[in-house]
Amino acid sequence: LVSVWTHILLLLQDNLFEWHFTVRGPLDSDFDGGIYHGRILFPPEYPMKPPNVVILTPNGRFELNKKICLSISGYHPETWLPSWSIRTALLALIGFMPTAGAGALGSLEYPVAERKKLAKKSLEWKCKECGACMRNALKPLTEDAKKSNEEAKALAAKLSFKVNSGRSGGVALSHSEPTPVLAQPVHQGCA
Repeated sequence: LVSVWTHILLLLQDNLFEWHFTVRGPLDSDFDGGIYHGRILFPPEYPMKPPNVVILTPNGRFELNKKICLSISGYHPETWLPSWSIRTALLALIGFMPTAGAGALGSLEYPVAERKKLAKKSLEWKCKECGACMRNALKPLTEDAKKSNEEAKALAAKLSFKVNSGRSGGVALSHSEPTPVLAQPVHQGCA
């Protein structure tokens, strides 16, 4: 399992259309300190059509095992740009976590205390499918993570503005970080 400090991607051995990911909860939010795991489901037409995102770790913001309605997901193909990377989609997901669900499909509105409790418990969560253990999934937090956290917030704000205003122009994105490395599953226990 190969990771960077913000997120990892894991390509399952037998399915090119389903990847698992792990992201760190946004800093200075109800999710700070949490590690969250999910699935990215690619349509055969990707990157011309957006992927779907499914969260597997209890979090208090998104329903589990259901496709999430975000402007970067398959629910809104009209807002998807083929130039967006999976990193962009994951940063958008991180940026959307602390926002209000506003009744979107797959959104939840748990109390702050419950979200913080789930963030702490997320470290003990292990994926039954790929074996990823959240406590060991990401490298320790660094100062660079703060830059990524700010980028995620800015990206979520731009995407929200784009959807709410009906503008069809693209979003200029910074690609200062390397693309995550894909790896084969490693089944290890949570320590």
